[in-house]
Amino acid sequence: MNSCVVGLQWGDEGKGKVVDILAEHSDIVVRYNGGSNAGHTVVIGDNRFALHLLPSGSVRPNISCVIANAVVVDPEVLIKEIETLAQKNITLKDRLFISESAHVVLDYHKKEDQLREESLGKNKLGTTIRGIGPCYADKAGRSYAVRMGDFRELEQLKEKLQRIVEYKNKVFAAVYDAEPMSAEDIFVKCKLYADKLLPFTIDTTEFLHKAIGDGKSVLFEGAQGSLLDLDHGTFPYVTSSNSSSLGMPAGCGVPAKMVDKIFGVVKAYTTRVGAGPFPTEQDNEIGQYIRDKGNEYGTTTGRPRRCGWFDAVAVSYAAKIGAIDSVALLHLDTLAGLKEIKICKTYKINGQEKTFFPTNATRLSQAQPIYETVAGWDEEITEVGDFHELPVNAQEYIGRIEEQISKPITIVGVGPKRSQTIFR
Repeated sequence: MNSCVVGLQWGDEGKGKVVDILAEHSDIVVRYNGGSNAGHTVVIGDNRFALHLLPSGSVRPNISCVIANAVVVDPEVLIKEIETLAQKNITLKDRLFISESAHVVLDYHKKEDQLREESLGKNKLGTTIRGIGPCYADKAGRSYAVRMGDFRELEQLKEKLQRIVEYKNKVFAAVYDAEPMSAEDIFVKCKLYADKLLPFTIDTTEFLHKAIGDGKSVLFEGAQGSLLDLDHGTFPYVTSSNSSSLGMPAGCGVPAKMVDKIFGVVKAYTTRVGAGPFPTEQDNEIGQYIRDKGNEYGTTTGRPRRCGWFDAVAVSYAAKIGAIDSVALLHLDTLAGLKEIKICKTYKINGQEKTFFPTNATRLSQAQPIYETVAGWDEEITEVGDFHELPVNAQEYIGRIEEQISKPITIVGVGPKRSQTIFR
């Protein structure tokens, strides 16, 4: 069976854990979008792995891992991740495959990202300053793009970098009054990247179609969350790629009809990083309680996440556009200790009830959440291994969410470890 795992909120839902669990029954795990702005956490025993570019299945020694076409690769980050796993006796030799068509994030992308955010002041988007947006912009513009396959022809790459950096320096000086960058310094780094990463670089689309043709089981992993999708999220407060399951076919060249099951991942509450409307946000003691108990700080940036109640309107929308079959609900343990828990079941916008999520940021900022309140529970549940052993109120909370989003919840997370997972 081929399957896909995608977040149904604004990212940070716990996709890394779900992918790691499902990878046990897969031959290949494919990362199909985003860049090092993603942060997927996998906990195995006492080891905690924070992955930004490598698929979450990479920590399993027998799984082949693919970084597909639509991922933008930061070579420094990727090399560091490969070396970090090697230090823990996890080797990726002969099982990591990077698309030769994947675009490359270089120093000028990061500088451009930083300069742009600083210039926007209070109107900044809240990017991770990892150069992701500028790299995707160069990809769309084509003339100044560098792809992984370009590392094979270093002399041609050197000439291309001269043209690119000359252009970037003109822009940086004229728009931001910034100091110029050195094309030679960047090229020196690229020679190192080529030496380290070319052994892994192939035509991954051909590889995947051959694997599927041979009956291999493939697991596709999305980064960020569906509400951050460039075309279907809360624009402009989105990421620079298609982070819903809709991005999977274009991201790796495998048609959606070849995927048998799509899993959506949610938290038992909602979080968001950076700017943008957030109807159920609790900028109060409740939000702080969730942040502290759930350790809601960014894997990539360390930034405190904005926290709020579960938004069934948003999740229902993400489930619809993503053709979700079943849902994994994680971080249920974080809510233990709250006397009451709320679920947003609809919005009121300009006096009218709205059940379909508006992606227009202005309209969403006007949304007033209409809540259903359910009883909480005091018992800690991190050691519970069976759904029917959960507190009755926790079971009822899950049941109400199922009814609100019209999707079955088949996986429940009660902690970060593999073992802290309930299967229904």
